[in-house]
Amino acid sequence: MKSFENKVAAITGAGSGIGRALAYHLARQGCHLALSDVNAEGLAQTAAQARQLGVTVSQALVNVAERDAVHAWAAQVVAEHGRVNAIFNNAGVAHGGTVEGNDYADYEWIMAINFWGVMHGTKAFLPHIKASGSGHIVNVSSVFGLFSQPGMSAYNASKFAVRGFTESLRQELDLQGCGVSASCVHPGGIKTNIAKTARMNDSLRNVTGQDADQARQQFNDQLLRTTPEKAAQVIINGVLANKRRILIGADAHALDGMQRLLPALYQRLVTASMRLAARFAPKAAGKAQAAAE
Repeated sequence: MKSFENKVAAITGAGSGIGRALAYHLARQGCHLALSDVNAEGLAQTAAQARQLGVTVSQALVNVAERDAVHAWAAQVVAEHGRVNAIFNNAGVAHGGTVEGNDYADYEWIMAINFWGVMHGTKAFLPHIKASGSGHIVNVSSVFGLFSQPGMSAYNASKFAVRGFTESLRQELDLQGCGVSASCVHPGGIKTNIAKTARMNDSLRNVTGQDADQARQQFNDQLLRTTPEKAAQVIINGVLANKRRILIGADAHALDGMQRLLPALYQRLVTASMRLAARFAPKAAGKAQAAAE
């Protein structure tokens, strides 16, 4: 795809964050939109704003974890728009907790959305995108699909799975020469609601020295740096350049570089830095409390 003008793009998780920003950027380029989310209010707001930019917009409440619902939505998109050229599998959730402290249900929940949601979107839309003659599949992984961290096993597992799935898909499409391509997106810290809505448990204290609320607050304050608008622009530019891997943010580039240079040793660096942080965490908390008083 050399342009999004007069194309049709489907976006999951369009009710907020990167999904909403993608909708607005694509609409400004003359791309018609099929939007979905589980958040009816957020979805309606995105759709209304996108329509004001002069493109055709459809919307549907879709839980990406439900295979039949995603396939039905893909068929509906083609029926309403006549074709579809791209799918942005963007919907995702986060989870924090140790392997020992997590329940099986925690892993099942996050894999159903982060991995199976991407697979459902890919398989549901791929035949329709091929039929359009030209298109792209965009699957959102994470920097944690490149780089693992203690307390993030569920999230790491889901995002590594998206990466492996998408890289295999891209090679298959290259071999087929069918006019369709695929990119895997690895955002660093993006200023979205993902930390606020993340499921976390206090087993994190065993590896970070913080409870779930403290970990969530630190994540929000220190790690979420890039705006959704910037992320959307990087993604769109990456798709138009037909990149295999799209990194977003200085943190993503730095961690990708570390993993490439130190593919095994980086784990020791992470554990050493977390031990150091845990040692000073009580002192920092004490100073903050004293200042508040």
